[in-house]
Amino acid sequence: MGIFDFLSGQFIDVIHWTDDTRDTMVWRFEREGHEIKYGAKLTVREGQAAVFVHEGQLADVFTPGLYMLETNNMPIMTTLQHWDHGFKSPFKSEIYFVNTTRFNDLKWGTKNPIMLRDPEFGPTRIRAFGTYSVRVGEPARFMSEIVGTDGEFTMDEISFQIRNIIVQEFSRVIAASGIPVLDMAANTAELGKVLAHAISPTLEQYGLTIPELYIENISLPPAVEKALDTRTSRGLSGDLEQHLKYSAAEALRQGGDASGAMGAGMGAGMGMAMAGQMMGGQRGPWGAAPAQAPSAPPPPPVEHVWHLAKNGETQGPFSKAQLGRMAQNGEMTRETYVWTAGQDGWKPAEDVDELAQLFTVMPPPPPPGI
Repeated sequence: MGIFDFLSGQFIDVIHWTDDTRDTMVWRFEREGHEIKYGAKLTVREGQAAVFVHEGQLADVFTPGLYMLETNNMPIMTTLQHWDHGFKSPFKSEIYFVNTTRFNDLKWGTKNPIMLRDPEFGPTRIRAFGTYSVRVGEPARFMSEIVGTDGEFTMDEISFQIRNIIVQEFSRVIAASGIPVLDMAANTAELGKVLAHAISPTLEQYGLTIPELYIENISLPPAVEKALDTRTSRGLSGDLEQHLKYSAAEALRQGGDASGAMGAGMGAGMGMAMAGQMMGGQRGPWGAAPAQAPSAPPPPPVEHVWHLAKNGETQGPFSKAQLGRMAQNGEMTRETYVWTAGQDGWKPAEDVDELAQLFTVMPPPPPPGI
Protein backbone atom coordinates (compact mmCIF):
# COMPACT_ATOMS: atom_id res chain seq x y z
CA MET A 1 0.00 0.00 0.00
CA GLY A 2 1.34 3.43 -1.01
CA ILE A 3 1.36 6.52 1.14
CA PHE A 4 -1.46 8.00 -0.99
CA ASP A 5 -3.70 5.00 -0.36
CA PHE A 6 -2.86 5.17 3.31
CA LEU A 7 -3.83 8.84 3.57
CA SER A 8 -7.00 8.23 1.55
CA GLY A 9 -8.00 5.59 4.04
CA GLN A 10 -7.55 8.11 6.80
CA PHE A 11 -9.76 10.70 5.08
CA ILE A 12 -12.57 8.54 3.86
CA ASP A 13 -14.94 7.17 6.50
CA VAL A 14 -18.67 6.49 6.19
CA ILE A 15 -20.69 6.13 9.35
CA HIS A 16 -24.24 4.77 9.01
CA TRP A 17 -26.58 2.03 10.25
CA THR A 18 -29.16 -0.07 8.44
CA ASP A 19 -31.21 -2.12 10.86
CA ASP A 20 -32.33 -5.54 9.67
CA THR A 21 -33.87 -6.56 13.00
CA ARG A 22 -37.22 -5.76 14.61
CA ASP A 23 -36.16 -5.31 18.22
CA THR A 24 -32.83 -3.41 18.22
CA MET A 25 -33.17 -0.06 19.99
CA VAL A 26 -29.49 1.01 20.16
CA TRP A 27 -26.48 -0.07 18.09
CA ARG A 28 -22.90 1.13 18.54
CA PHE A 29 -20.87 1.96 15.44
CA GLU A 30 -17.74 -0.10 15.75
CA ARG A 31 -14.28 1.21 14.77
CA GLU A 32 -10.93 -0.06 15.95
CA GLY A 33 -10.01 2.00 18.93
CA HIS A 34 -13.29 3.96 18.52
CA GLU A 35 -11.44 6.42 16.27
CA ILE A 36 -13.50 8.77 14.12
CA LYS A 37 -11.59 10.09 11.07
CA TYR A 38 -11.55 13.75 10.15
CA GLY A 39 -13.94 14.44 7.25
CA ALA A 40 -16.06 11.36 7.87
CA LYS A 41 -19.61 11.30 6.54
CA LEU A 42 -22.33 10.60 9.06
CA THR A 43 -25.65 9.44 7.63
CA VAL A 44 -28.62 9.45 9.99
CA ARG A 45 -31.74 8.02 8.38
CA GLU A 46 -35.37 8.72 9.19
CA GLY A 47 -36.38 6.92 12.34
CA GLN A 48 -32.86 7.19 13.77
CA ALA A 49 -30.75 9.45 15.93
CA ALA A 50 -26.97 9.39 16.39
CA VAL A 51 -25.53 10.01 19.85
CA PHE A 52 -21.84 11.02 20.14
CA VAL A 53 -19.99 10.04 23.29
CA HIS A 54 -16.57 11.66 23.58
CA GLU A 55 -14.11 10.65 26.28
CA GLY A 56 -16.91 9.03 28.25
CA GLN A 57 -19.26 12.02 28.11
CA LEU A 58 -22.32 12.48 25.93
CA ALA A 59 -21.30 15.19 23.45
CA ASP A 60 -24.06 15.66 20.87
CA VAL A 61 -27.21 14.18 19.30
CA PHE A 62 -27.72 14.19 15.52
CA THR A 63 -31.17 14.01 13.97
CA PRO A 64 -31.86 12.58 10.46
CA GLY A 65 -29.57 14.06 7.78
CA LEU A 66 -26.08 13.94 6.24
CA TYR A 67 -23.19 15.42 8.25
CA MET A 68 -19.52 16.07 7.45
CA LEU A 69 -17.42 15.59 10.56
CA GLU A 70 -14.73 18.12 9.74
CA THR A 71 -15.28 21.25 11.85
CA ASN A 72 -13.22 22.06 14.88
CA ASN A 73 -16.40 22.58 16.87
CA MET A 74 -17.19 18.88 16.75
CA PRO A 75 -16.49 17.11 20.03
CA ILE A 76 -14.30 14.59 18.20
CA MET A 77 -10.58 14.13 18.10
CA THR A 78 -9.42 12.68 14.77
CA THR A 79 -6.22 10.89 13.95
CA LEU A 80 -5.09 13.64 11.54
CA GLN A 81 -4.89 16.10 14.41
CA HIS A 82 -2.16 14.06 16.12
CA TRP A 83 0.66 13.31 13.69
CA ASP A 84 3.06 12.75 16.56
CA HIS A 85 1.03 9.76 17.72
CA GLY A 86 1.32 7.99 14.37
CA PHE A 87 -2.32 8.44 13.43
CA LYS A 88 -3.41 6.92 16.75
CA SER A 89 -5.26 9.54 18.73
CA PRO A 90 -5.51 9.18 22.50
CA PHE A 91 -8.96 10.80 22.33
CA LYS A 92 -11.69 8.31 21.76
CA SER A 93 -15.21 8.92 20.47
CA GLU A 94 -18.11 6.53 20.14
CA ILE A 95 -21.25 6.80 18.03
CA TYR A 96 -24.47 5.10 19.09
CA PHE A 97 -27.39 4.86 16.67
CA VAL A 98 -30.77 4.99 18.39
CA ASN A 99 -33.91 3.62 16.75
CA THR A 100 -36.65 6.25 17.21
CA THR A 101 -39.44 4.36 15.42
CA ARG A 102 -42.32 2.71 17.24
CA PHE A 103 -41.98 -0.78 18.65
CA ASN A 104 -45.50 -2.17 18.22
CA ASP A 105 -47.58 -5.12 19.39
CA LEU A 106 -45.80 -5.43 22.73
CA LYS A 107 -47.70 -7.52 25.28
CA TRP A 108 -48.60 -6.73 28.88
CA GLY A 109 -50.77 -8.50 31.42
CA THR A 110 -51.40 -9.01 35.11
CA LYS A 111 -49.39 -11.92 36.45
CA ASN A 112 -51.56 -12.16 39.56
CA PRO A 113 -55.20 -11.08 40.03
CA ILE A 114 -55.80 -7.50 41.17
CA MET A 115 -57.96 -6.92 44.23
CA LEU A 116 -60.62 -4.21 44.04
CA ARG A 117 -63.91 -3.30 45.69
CA ASP A 118 -66.78 -3.58 43.23
CA PRO A 119 -69.99 -1.65 44.03
CA GLU A 120 -72.13 -4.68 43.09
CA PHE A 121 -70.07 -7.77 43.95
CA GLY A 122 -68.03 -6.30 46.81
CA PRO A 123 -64.36 -7.33 47.13
CA THR A 124 -63.36 -9.22 44.00
CA ARG A 125 -60.36 -9.95 41.78
CA ILE A 126 -59.80 -9.27 38.10
CA ARG A 127 -57.17 -9.99 35.46
CA ALA A 128 -56.34 -7.92 32.41
CA PHE A 129 -54.06 -8.03 29.39
CA GLY A 130 -53.44 -6.00 26.26
CA THR A 131 -50.84 -4.50 23.93
CA TYR A 132 -48.85 -1.28 23.76
CA SER A 133 -46.28 0.52 21.63
CA VAL A 134 -43.19 2.42 22.77
CA ARG A 135 -40.63 4.67 21.14
CA VAL A 136 -37.51 6.59 22.16
CA GLY A 137 -38.46 10.24 22.58
CA GLU A 138 -35.20 11.59 24.05
CA PRO A 139 -32.18 9.60 22.81
CA ALA A 140 -29.70 11.34 25.12
CA ARG A 141 -31.70 10.58 28.25
CA PHE A 142 -32.39 7.03 27.10
CA MET A 143 -28.65 6.48 26.64
CA SER A 144 -27.70 7.89 30.02
CA GLU A 145 -30.53 6.31 32.04
CA ILE A 146 -30.96 2.89 30.43
CA VAL A 147 -28.41 1.83 27.83
CA GLY A 148 -25.08 3.00 29.22
CA THR A 149 -22.27 1.37 27.25
CA ASP A 150 -24.27 -1.55 25.86
CA GLY A 151 -23.20 -1.98 22.24
CA GLU A 152 -26.50 -3.55 21.14
CA PHE A 153 -29.57 -2.88 23.24
CA THR A 154 -32.81 -4.68 22.35
CA MET A 155 -36.44 -4.16 23.30
CA ASP A 156 -36.48 -7.37 25.35
CA GLU A 157 -34.04 -5.83 27.83
CA ILE A 158 -36.55 -3.18 28.95
CA SER A 159 -39.95 -4.65 28.09
CA PHE A 160 -40.18 -6.46 31.44
CA GLN A 161 -39.67 -3.18 33.32
CA ILE A 162 -42.29 -1.43 31.21
CA ARG A 163 -44.80 -4.23 31.84
CA ASN A 164 -44.28 -3.85 35.59
CA ILE A 165 -44.95 -0.12 35.33
CA ILE A 166 -48.13 -0.72 33.31
CA VAL A 167 -49.50 -3.31 35.75
CA GLN A 168 -48.74 -1.11 38.76
CA GLU A 169 -50.49 1.91 37.25
CA PHE A 170 -53.38 -0.27 36.01
CA SER A 171 -54.02 -1.46 39.58
CA ARG A 172 -54.16 2.13 40.82
CA VAL A 173 -56.27 3.45 37.92
CA ILE A 174 -58.82 0.63 38.00
CA ALA A 175 -59.25 0.88 41.77
CA ALA A 176 -59.80 4.65 41.61
CA SER A 177 -62.14 4.57 38.60
CA GLY A 178 -65.15 3.24 40.50
CA ILE A 179 -66.40 1.51 37.35
CA PRO A 180 -68.36 -1.71 38.10
CA VAL A 181 -66.77 -4.90 36.81
CA LEU A 182 -69.72 -5.57 34.51
CA ASP A 183 -69.25 -2.15 32.86
CA MET A 184 -65.48 -2.33 32.36
CA ALA A 185 -65.76 -4.08 29.00
CA ALA A 186 -67.62 -1.06 27.64
CA ASN A 187 -64.97 1.36 28.93
CA THR A 188 -61.70 -0.31 27.91
CA ALA A 189 -60.89 2.44 25.39
CA GLU A 190 -61.24 5.20 27.99
CA LEU A 191 -59.36 3.17 30.60
CA GLY A 192 -56.53 2.61 28.11
CA LYS A 193 -56.16 6.36 27.52
CA VAL A 194 -56.18 7.08 31.25
CA LEU A 195 -53.63 4.34 31.84
CA ALA A 196 -51.31 5.62 29.10
CA HIS A 197 -51.53 9.14 30.55
CA ALA A 198 -50.67 7.83 34.02
CA ILE A 199 -47.65 5.88 32.74
CA SER A 200 -46.17 8.68 30.61
CA PRO A 201 -44.42 10.63 33.43
CA THR A 202 -42.52 7.53 34.56
CA LEU A 203 -41.44 6.56 31.05
CA GLU A 204 -40.36 10.12 30.29
CA GLN A 205 -37.71 9.73 32.98
CA TYR A 206 -36.24 6.96 30.81
CA GLY A 207 -36.49 9.03 27.61
CA LEU A 208 -39.39 6.91 26.32
CA THR A 209 -42.94 7.66 25.22
CA ILE A 210 -45.94 5.34 24.92
CA PRO A 211 -47.96 6.37 21.84
CA GLU A 212 -50.61 3.65 22.21
CA LEU A 213 -51.91 1.34 24.90
CA TYR A 214 -54.83 -1.03 24.54
CA ILE A 215 -56.74 -3.10 27.09
CA GLU A 216 -57.91 -6.15 25.18
CA ASN A 217 -59.64 -8.03 27.97
CA ILE A 218 -60.66 -7.69 31.62
CA SER A 219 -61.76 -10.97 33.16
CA LEU A 220 -62.88 -12.36 36.50
CA PRO A 221 -61.37 -15.42 38.20
CA PRO A 222 -62.98 -18.76 37.13
CA ALA A 223 -64.85 -19.18 40.43
CA VAL A 224 -66.41 -15.72 40.17
CA GLU A 225 -67.28 -16.27 36.50
CA LYS A 226 -69.00 -19.54 37.39
CA ALA A 227 -71.06 -17.84 40.11
CA LEU A 228 -71.96 -15.06 37.68
CA ASP A 229 -73.03 -17.59 35.03
CA THR A 230 -75.22 -19.36 37.59
CA ARG A 231 -76.80 -16.07 38.57
CA THR A 232 -77.44 -15.20 34.93
CA SER A 233 -78.96 -18.61 34.22
CA ARG A 234 -81.23 -18.27 37.23
CA GLY A 235 -82.36 -14.88 36.05
CA LEU A 236 -83.06 -16.15 32.53
CA SER A 237 -85.02 -19.14 33.79
CA GLY A 238 -87.60 -16.85 35.41
CA ASP A 239 -89.77 -19.32 37.29
CA LEU A 240 -87.95 -21.06 40.15
CA GLU A 241 -89.73 -24.34 39.60
CA GLN A 242 -88.74 -24.42 35.96
CA HIS A 243 -85.16 -23.60 36.95
CA LEU A 244 -85.09 -26.52 39.38
CA LYS A 245 -86.38 -28.84 36.67
CA TYR A 246 -83.74 -27.55 34.30
CA SER A 247 -81.01 -28.10 36.94
CA ALA A 248 -82.29 -31.62 37.58
CA ALA A 249 -82.22 -32.40 33.87
CA GLU A 250 -78.65 -31.10 33.60
CA ALA A 251 -77.64 -33.25 36.59
CA LEU A 252 -79.33 -36.26 34.97
CA ARG A 253 -77.43 -35.69 31.74
CA GLN A 254 -74.10 -35.34 33.53
CA GLY A 255 -74.87 -38.37 35.70
CA GLY A 256 -75.76 -40.42 32.65
CA ASP A 257 -72.49 -39.53 30.99
CA ALA A 258 -70.48 -40.63 34.01
CA SER A 259 -68.65 -43.93 33.58
CA GLY A 260 -68.81 -44.99 37.23
CA ALA A 261 -71.69 -46.84 38.84
CA MET A 262 -72.14 -44.10 41.41
CA GLY A 263 -72.65 -41.48 38.72
CA ALA A 264 -75.13 -43.72 36.91
CA GLY A 265 -77.03 -44.44 40.12
CA MET A 266 -77.27 -40.78 41.03
CA GLY A 267 -78.45 -39.95 37.51
CA ALA A 268 -81.09 -42.69 37.62
CA GLY A 269 -82.28 -41.62 41.06
CA MET A 270 -82.69 -38.01 40.03
CA GLY A 271 -84.35 -39.10 36.79
CA MET A 272 -86.93 -41.19 38.70
CA ALA A 273 -87.64 -38.35 41.11
CA MET A 274 -88.06 -35.93 38.24
CA ALA A 275 -90.26 -38.37 36.33
CA GLY A 276 -92.48 -38.83 39.39
CA GLN A 277 -92.91 -35.09 39.68
CA MET A 278 -93.67 -34.61 36.00
CA MET A 279 -96.19 -37.53 35.88
CA GLY A 280 -98.30 -35.64 38.44
CA GLY A 281 -100.22 -38.57 39.97
CA GLN A 282 -100.15 -41.05 37.07
CA ARG A 283 -99.76 -44.76 37.79
CA GLY A 284 -96.31 -46.26 37.78
CA PRO A 285 -95.32 -49.21 35.59
CA TRP A 286 -96.39 -51.65 38.35
CA GLY A 287 -99.79 -50.03 38.98
CA ALA A 288 -98.77 -48.33 42.18
CA ALA A 289 -99.47 -44.68 42.65
CA PRO A 290 -96.33 -42.66 43.15
CA ALA A 291 -95.83 -41.07 46.54
CA GLN A 292 -96.98 -37.50 46.58
CA ALA A 293 -94.33 -35.02 47.55
CA PRO A 294 -95.43 -32.72 50.36
CA SER A 295 -96.51 -29.37 49.02
CA ALA A 296 -94.41 -26.40 49.94
CA PRO A 297 -95.95 -24.00 52.46
CA PRO A 298 -97.35 -20.80 50.95
CA PRO A 299 -95.14 -17.77 51.16
CA PRO A 300 -95.82 -15.42 54.06
CA PRO A 301 -98.04 -12.47 53.23
CA VAL A 302 -96.28 -9.32 52.23
CA GLU A 303 -96.75 -6.56 54.80
CA HIS A 304 -97.55 -3.24 53.23
CA VAL A 305 -96.12 0.05 54.32
CA TRP A 306 -98.29 3.13 54.11
CA HIS A 307 -97.95 6.82 53.45
CA LEU A 308 -100.30 9.49 54.85
CA ALA A 309 -101.31 12.79 53.26
CA LYS A 310 -101.59 15.62 55.77
CA ASN A 311 -101.67 19.36 55.11
CA GLY A 312 -100.40 18.88 51.56
CA GLU A 313 -97.39 16.81 52.69
CA THR A 314 -96.62 13.12 52.50
CA GLN A 315 -95.68 11.35 55.72
CA GLY A 316 -94.35 7.84 56.19
CA PRO A 317 -93.79 5.13 55.46
CA PHE A 318 -95.63 3.53 58.42
CA SER A 319 -96.30 -0.11 59.20
CA LYS A 320 -99.80 -1.35 59.93
CA ALA A 321 -98.96 -1.61 63.62
CA GLN A 322 -97.85 2.03 63.66
CA LEU A 323 -101.09 3.08 61.94
CA GLY A 324 -103.05 1.20 64.61
CA ARG A 325 -101.39 3.24 67.36
CA MET A 326 -101.94 6.43 65.36
CA ALA A 327 -105.63 5.56 65.00
CA GLN A 328 -105.93 5.08 68.77
CA ASN A 329 -104.36 8.41 69.67
CA GLY A 330 -106.22 10.28 66.94
CA GLU A 331 -103.28 11.04 64.65
CA MET A 332 -105.08 9.12 61.87
CA THR A 333 -108.85 9.23 61.27
CA ARG A 334 -111.20 7.49 58.91
CA GLU A 335 -110.97 10.46 56.54
CA THR A 336 -107.15 10.47 56.43
CA TYR A 337 -105.91 9.73 52.90
CA VAL A 338 -103.48 6.81 52.65
CA TRP A 339 -101.48 5.17 49.88
CA THR A 340 -99.35 2.02 49.49
CA ALA A 341 -97.48 0.45 46.60
CA GLY A 342 -99.88 -1.10 44.11
CA GLN A 343 -102.86 1.01 45.20
CA ASP A 344 -104.68 3.07 42.60
CA GLY A 345 -104.22 6.58 43.94
CA TRP A 346 -104.92 8.01 47.40
CA LYS A 347 -107.96 6.72 49.33
CA PRO A 348 -109.54 7.51 52.71
CA ALA A 349 -108.45 5.03 55.34
CA GLU A 350 -112.00 3.75 55.90
CA ASP A 351 -112.21 2.76 52.20
CA VAL A 352 -109.18 0.47 52.49
CA ASP A 353 -110.25 -2.97 53.72
CA GLU A 354 -106.91 -3.65 55.38
CA LEU A 355 -107.10 -0.41 57.41
CA ALA A 356 -110.86 -0.17 58.01
CA GLN A 357 -110.58 -2.75 60.76
CA LEU A 358 -108.33 -0.41 62.72
CA PHE A 359 -111.36 1.78 63.35
CA THR A 360 -113.99 -0.93 63.94
CA VAL A 361 -112.18 -2.17 67.02
CA MET A 362 -112.33 1.27 68.60
CA PRO A 363 -115.29 1.76 70.97
CA PRO A 364 -117.83 4.44 70.06
CA PRO A 365 -117.70 7.71 72.00
CA PRO A 366 -119.61 7.54 75.32
CA PRO A 367 -123.09 9.09 75.42
CA PRO A 368 -123.29 12.60 76.81
CA GLY A 369 -123.79 12.93 80.56
CA ILE A 370 -122.10 9.64 81.43
